[in-house]
Amino acid sequence: MLSGKRVNRTTDPLLSIGSPDPGRLDAFARDPASGPALLFFTGGSALDSTSRALKYFTHNSVHLVTPYDSGGSSAILRKAFSMPAIGDLRSRLMSLADERVTGHPEGVRLFAHRLSKTDSPAQLRAELDSIIAGTHPLAAVIDAQTRELICIQLEACREAMADDFDLHGASIGNLVLAGTYLRNAKNLDAAIAEFARHAQVLGEVHTVTNDNYHLVAHLDDGSRVIGEHLITGLDLVARDAVIEQLSLSHAPDEWQPVQSVLPESRQRMIAAAELICFPPGSFYTSVLANLLPRGAGRAIAASAAPKVYVPSLGTDPEQQGISLTQAVQRLLNVLGADCEEPVPVARLLNYVVIDSRNGRYNGGIDVPALQALGVQVLDLPLVSAQSAPLADAQLLVEALLSVDGLRCA
Repeated sequence: MLSGKRVNRTTDPLLSIGSPDPGRLDAFARDPASGPALLFFTGGSALDSTSRALKYFTHNSVHLVTPYDSGGSSAILRKAFSMPAIGDLRSRLMSLADERVTGHPEGVRLFAHRLSKTDSPAQLRAELDSIIAGTHPLAAVIDAQTRELICIQLEACREAMADDFDLHGASIGNLVLAGTYLRNAKNLDAAIAEFARHAQVLGEVHTVTNDNYHLVAHLDDGSRVIGEHLITGLDLVARDAVIEQLSLSHAPDEWQPVQSVLPESRQRMIAAAELICFPPGSFYTSVLANLLPRGAGRAIAASAAPKVYVPSLGTDPEQQGISLTQAVQRLLNVLGADCEEPVPVARLLNYVVIDSRNGRYNGGIDVPALQALGVQVLDLPLVSAQSAPLADAQLLVEALLSVDGLRCA
């Protein structure tokens, strides 16, 4: 339930009211290829529009995406090829793709295409085969060399499909990425790199780990829910329950506890980041899920980069019964639990970015309580008339690029 509680912007001594830095933003926009390395722990599609705005300021952002999606076409691919979920990965790659004439806009349009949800299986196979043959209108306009590379990946996926593989609503981008995965001996990192070259991606996108595990939500009523799509679909109000914590299961249909480990390559990405962001999105399945691998909290604590949490605006069903202050405390708890010894809050999280004028948050904004946790509250314009009640992509990018501690251009 959303609260209308507000802070007093003019009299609250603890609230830091700022504004974007136009000089810094202009410098980044003039040379995005040399822009700063912002790293996001993210999932789902909540950050896709922000990523589209971000690529005009920097081509060096890094997005660590959850691999646990268990619904839609991702679930079909996971079951067919024993692979991590790639739908959110593909979506983020597409949002960062170069859509200018100098990039591959035709390829981006093909990757974004979905097969019909109502055609017969034979019609769906025929359309897929026409894309592979290069005769489909979306494929025919792509330059021959790029088209051949894309169709090789699609053909690999097509050949590996069982006869009963369900193509209804299938994303061509997902199928291309799955084919690239199969052709790279099921090495997802290599597949992502190859896919990113095809799409001229202006940034980096990776799963936080490549483990084919399943997300588990533990509720305060003692029950467990396995599967990311089931967790996002929970009616916590009807159950009168709150999500207490997350874990991972080896199996999708019964709880088989398993521990994931953050790969060294991801640790290096965190170490190289100039700003680390926990962005808007589903609090548990998109943000905290990324922090489950052992070593994530330690890598974040070891980084000297500013760490920023941008809470979701509007309604996040996963935060039912959890206030903004409690969400920040839970984020800190997850990060700190991974550290081998207690560390100062400043090593885990520095800023909580809010819009007190136009944003609405669960439980309202209790600045003294947030400050008591050891974080600084930055009050910046995030919501526009067009984006309300959610954050405006351009405003969010401008806010992040203006954070103190991020190098100037």
